[in-house]
Amino acid sequence: MQGELESALAVTFRSVETIRVAVAGRTDAGVHARGQVVHCDVPSVDWEKILARGSEVPLRRLAEVLPGDLRVRAIGIAPAGFHARWSALARTYRYRVSDIPGGADPLVRYHVLHHRCRAGQRLDIDAMNAAAAALLGEHDFTAYCKKRPGASSVRTLKQLEWVREPDSDLAVMTIRADAFCHSMVRSVVGALLPVGDGRRDVDWPARLLAARLRIADVHVVAPIGLCLEHVEYPPDRDLAAQAERAKRFRGNDELTLLDD
Repeated sequence: MQGELESALAVTFRSVETIRVAVAGRTDAGVHARGQVVHCDVPSVDWEKILARGSEVPLRRLAEVLPGDLRVRAIGIAPAGFHARWSALARTYRYRVSDIPGGADPLVRYHVLHHRCRAGQRLDIDAMNAAAAALLGEHDFTAYCKKRPGASSVRTLKQLEWVREPDSDLAVMTIRADAFCHSMVRSVVGALLPVGDGRRDVDWPARLLAARLRIADVHVVAPIGLCLEHVEYPPDRDLAAQAERAKRFRGNDELTLLDD
């Protein structure tokens, strides 16, 4: 997706050079995003030329060349000091799970994981929330990350909760943090689902966290149910300072990419 977006931007602005983008949150192959934030550098003359034809022209041109599963909803000049990744204060993801015996609604099958429980049972939302509470706060999430050389696995988890969506068969997890390690969200889901279906006790995810050791028992669930929903930024006057703080703390972390 990153390559397709960069190619579309080059076509839109008729640039002879590659337009490189930086994004707010990593989306691995198969993960969805409807709250992604991206920034790139475009020569001012190219920007002014296309904008002279109308403020919607860039969006229309991008829609013409982008694939059907990728859309740009808004475009404009970023405030001074803004960086899509480093200036962000927090990212919010949701993971959607269907636990009915017959499988997920076919209309949402590309966005929902089907989880099979024991006969006659559904996921215990209260148990999963009790287990999730112990993961909140600043921790070393080594047990829930694919470790990368030189990358920090310390993150601050600000929100982690499950709800049963009204009038649907879906159990939905909302997770919000300052940032996430590689595969962290899908690993957290993989540790909480066994609590919900009774295969693990409520304290098991917390014991894994405390051990700071990644083991095979932590299953990384499929990317299909995961979606980046929202990215938070500070007021414009604080964007540059926030970027500097984030770089100092996580400067050696993996590159943030949109993956195909």
